[in-house]
Amino acid sequence: MTQITASEVNRLRQTTGAGMMDCKKALVEANGDFEKAIEILRKKGQKVAANRADRESTEGAAIAKVNGNNTVGVAIVLGCETDFVGKNDSFVNLATELAELALNCASKEELLAANFNGMSVADKLIEQTGVIGEKIDLNAFEKIEAPFVGSYIHAGNKIATLVGLSAAVENAETAAKDVAMQAAAMNPIALDADGVDASIIEKEIEIAKEQLRAEGKPENMLDNIAKGKLNRFFKDNTLVNQDFIKDSKQSVAEYVKTYGDVKVTGFKRVALG
Repeated sequence: MTQITASEVNRLRQTTGAGMMDCKKALVEANGDFEKAIEILRKKGQKVAANRADRESTEGAAIAKVNGNNTVGVAIVLGCETDFVGKNDSFVNLATELAELALNCASKEELLAANFNGMSVADKLIEQTGVIGEKIDLNAFEKIEAPFVGSYIHAGNKIATLVGLSAAVENAETAAKDVAMQAAAMNPIALDADGVDASIIEKEIEIAKEQLRAEGKPENMLDNIAKGKLNRFFKDNTLVNQDFIKDSKQSVAEYVKTYGDVKVTGFKRVALG
């Protein structure tokens, strides 16, 4: 039988993240062939992935990353089954590495196909499913580009947000982070009223009218009053129109304007679940 050294086991462990005993067993089965041992661990991951395909990966880590000149940002969710795994340092580190890689990808599909230390990201996730013993999925991928992009990750990696600004004004990082925190906390449905889907607007108008009818308001007044209620809906549910959480006397748009000739151009939000 081929003699397997501790250094070989450790090398395989560093490469794959698998446990020491799993690495030793794989090397023994592969007669010391390092690449074959990796393949054995990967096949183990495929078996575990197949067995856990119907599980829900609603825990994990939400990570946001911005490039060096703050013009591109990505936010991803690497999902797993339990909170225990989602909080594990090695899992969070993997999610962070994938987010870094995602900066150079245009879509979730492109990220899954990207090279990650000699294998595709998709294969890496299957491998790690075998290592960890839980279903692991890339549950979300969002990207934003703007003259200035800022980010925020909520405590515990539960929510990650990105915000684009129209100009890289002085202290843009503070402004963008504050607005990204707003998006994390308040979960707006759109940037502004123009971004709200027409079906949602139609539904809100109908809800408002039904409430007004129940209150006994005359039919010829319903449209005007419903429009007023709709404006309130936009104020509560669109990012730039919301009251700024750090100072409710001004809207988010008004807060951003205190930094100069700049406005919010877009946002992205990803979360566990």
